[in-house]
Amino acid sequence: MTEPGDPPCWREEFDESPRGVADGLPDGLVDLGALADLVDGAATRVVLGDRELAVVRLGTDVYVIADRCSHADVLLSEGEVDDDEDPPVIECPKHGSAFDLRTGRPLALPATRPVPVYDARVVEGRVLVSSEPVREADR
Repeated sequence: MTEPGDPPCWREEFDESPRGVADGLPDGLVDLGALADLVDGAATRVVLGDRELAVVRLGTDVYVIADRCSHADVLLSEGEVDDDEDPPVIECPKHGSAFDLRTGRPLALPATRPVPVYDARVVEGRVLVSSEPVREADR
């Protein structure tokens, strides 16, 4: 069971009622597709309406972060994912800024502002993501 303050990545069923993905999604969640379609240990670029997302699979965990570096207007999904670190990070391919996949906070310069992150769930083998970020980048 997810506890308050847990990072926006979990592997559990909905708390509401036992139902499958086919029965409908709770408000605010979008089905991005099958977990099996994501490459383990890498980022996949997904466009959700007007939002550009980097979806990262690490085993059975999925992290979703905005796909733009807050320092340079570069796609984070083209960067390296490092899950040997705690926390796991994605690195900007241009200048090497590393972002915490759980919080969006930069852990290495030159970036100093976080990027938005989104809640992600795996339910019945499907990746579900919140349609709005859970932590907005500093403005």
